Amino acid sequence: MNVVKISTRASSAKAPLKAMRLQPTNSLATQVAVRLRQAIIEGELALGALIPEEALAESFGVSRTPVREAINQLQLQGLVYVRPQVGSFVFRPSADDVAALCQFRCVIEPKAAELAYSNAKFATVEAMEQSIESMESALARHDTVSYGHADTALHDALFENCGNVYLQEAYRLAAGKIAALRTNLSAPLDVERPESFEEHKKFVRLFIKGDLAAFAALVVEHVRGSGKAYVHALRSDHDEDLAHALARLSDL
Repeated sequence: MNVVKISTRASSAKAPLKAMRLQPTNSLATQVAVRLRQAIIEGELALGALIPEEALAESFGVSRTPVREAINQLQLQGLVYVRPQVGSFVFRPSADDVAALCQFRCVIEPKAAELAYSNAKFATVEAMEQSIESMESALARHDTVSYGHADTALHDALFENCGNVYLQEAYRLAAGKIAALRTNLSAPLDVERPESFEEHKKFVRLFIKGDLAAFAALVVEHVRGSGKAYVHALRSDHDEDLAHALARLSDL
């Protein structure tokens, strides 16, 4: 029987590398994307709203090309969806999407807290305490946007200090959606009731104490409550997964 030997050595005759052209960074499109992201998170563009490309281009003083490129960037972040031949729209999650996002937070946020505590406890505490101060100031002014930003900064501090780039990248995939839902739906309610602010102060106390089990339990309680509020705020007559989503949230 003839045995065919297969060489594991790389062939000396390498195939010619195809030309790969580098595209210059389109800073204009990035600037538009940053501003549009801000508009979505702060509620200037409502959840589910049509994004008027032509009007935006005129407002920014640019052509439609950077606006379209910016929309593509935001689509990758889940903040925009495009319907061919119809237009581009701000995301508006279904009840089941909200439940899935909340499940994601309940898994990833306690681990970020655990790592931040061991990796950079004092930097994390400092950032969280600054957020609490900003939230308190926003409450006094009944400023829902500023309250939402400060709330987001408090949770972001866990990921910024966790020291794990993969955890940070995973969070970044959903961070825009989480921030937009928080500012658009949670903050208007939170500035009218003290319970939310007290809950966030408890987050800081538990973190300083190092009671990460209680911190994780509070994350679940906090996220469950937020998720149910989102689901009811976003509900529609056509949202058939409402009951299923509420059941998923109750099981967190």
